Amino acid sequence: MTQGGRRQGTSGRQGPSGRPAGPRTVQNRPEGRRVRPVLDGARLTAYDVLEGVSARDAYANLLLPQLLRERSADLRPRDAAFATQLAYGTLRATGTLDAILTGLVSRPLAELDPKLLDLLRLGAYQLIDLRVPAHAAVDTTVALARAIVGTGASGLVNAVLRKVAAGGTREEWVTALGVEGDERLSLLTDHPLWIVAAWRGALGAEGLGADAELEAALLADDEAPEVHLVARSVDRATLIASSDGLPGPWSPYAVRLEGGDPGLLAEVRSGAAGVQDEGSQLAALALVRAPMEGPDQTWLDMCAGPGGKAALLAAVRPEGVQLTAADRSEHRVGLVASALRDAEDVEVVVTDGRSGPWAPGSFDRVLLDAPCTGLGALRRRPEVRWRRTPEDVAPLAELQRELLDAALVAVRPGGVVAYVTCSPHTAETVDVVAAVADRPDVEVLAVPPLFPGVPDAARGDALQLWPHRHGTDAMFVALLRRRG
Repeated sequence: MTQGGRRQGTSGRQGPSGRPAGPRTVQNRPEGRRVRPVLDGARLTAYDVLEGVSARDAYANLLLPQLLRERSADLRPRDAAFATQLAYGTLRATGTLDAILTGLVSRPLAELDPKLLDLLRLGAYQLIDLRVPAHAAVDTTVALARAIVGTGASGLVNAVLRKVAAGGTREEWVTALGVEGDERLSLLTDHPLWIVAAWRGALGAEGLGADAELEAALLADDEAPEVHLVARSVDRATLIASSDGLPGPWSPYAVRLEGGDPGLLAEVRSGAAGVQDEGSQLAALALVRAPMEGPDQTWLDMCAGPGGKAALLAAVRPEGVQLTAADRSEHRVGLVASALRDAEDVEVVVTDGRSGPWAPGSFDRVLLDAPCTGLGALRRRPEVRWRRTPEDVAPLAELQRELLDAALVAVRPGGVVAYVTCSPHTAETVDVVAAVADRPDVEVLAVPPLFPGVPDAARGDALQLWPHRHGTDAMFVALLRRRG
């Protein structure tokens, strides 16, 4: 089952008795008092994720697994899968759901109790996208509302969700809203309009065929990603056999899994393998494969947290190469140190890459995986598309340019810098590279020839990966040589 996939229908997730499966809340009462309605465990868990995201800025991909572990005794596997589908799907569809709910509630959504709004979204998502029967979606959501917000609010939930159910499918609702063009595409694919525009610019999506690819790219963000493993100090064939996975098509170290918990694999527990998107692997390998003149003995991962790329660099570097992994966050440096716990000739430091303790020209190769909006990994963090705003881009782009300037100082003449972002946004990718490309001490190298087996990935001289083309996060990789 996909994370919040819209196209997979489901029942009301009821147990054999017809009652909702999973945890049930029943109020103790004196004889003759009314019993509180049974609460559906999967839906309650999904609601708790929504509430955590909206009230505490939690990350769903961290909170949901925690809740599922805590409630594993009460939630059967299919209920846990349904909770996952509900939580991720509702978060992903927030903008579309709000556009529909706006016309059904008498006051602005921002004035509603946030808990009530989360419940309305949860119920509306089941009706619009999952096509859960109205009696199951409405009744269970009303029961949740009565228990969480109160009896008065449950009446509003009942009235609004019955209107939602009468309105039909998502396509019918969007048509009724009377929107066209990119605004319609925004609502159909669960992306803010500004991200639709950014993807169009990154893809160069003009014309009928390009419009079709733009839609495919946006829809790919709505699909649950496969689990990708990286074989570090274990042979890939061994990892494939133990994980029952398939070889990744682009990285010689990648293994793709259709499902399962990778944390149960002995190779992952020991650190011989790790969980790492295949696009992230290619970003690290681009630095390794870049042509080099002169010595090749000192490497720097400038923004190394949480350590996946540094661990791969440590595993594939030639003998004798000293690797330095840096990050300005002590917490993230701790994660880097854990990922590199078995590596030799590695230095892990807490420092801002713009003012690192190293002398100019200290390194032969520098990897700059710059802080970015993370828009290239929307499949993994469904709430990010609504948490990020267009105003976030400019400050990040400025930081990226400052870090790239610092990386070009840290590398020796003749050395190479790999500039990487997990975002295809033009302001965070080609524009940052263009800001230094005309400098007399900078030469832009072509990345696509280093990966001849990866199709449709050239973005000028850079490499641009996409979920809909490559099954990876939307990683951007550029290579720059410092002239001597």
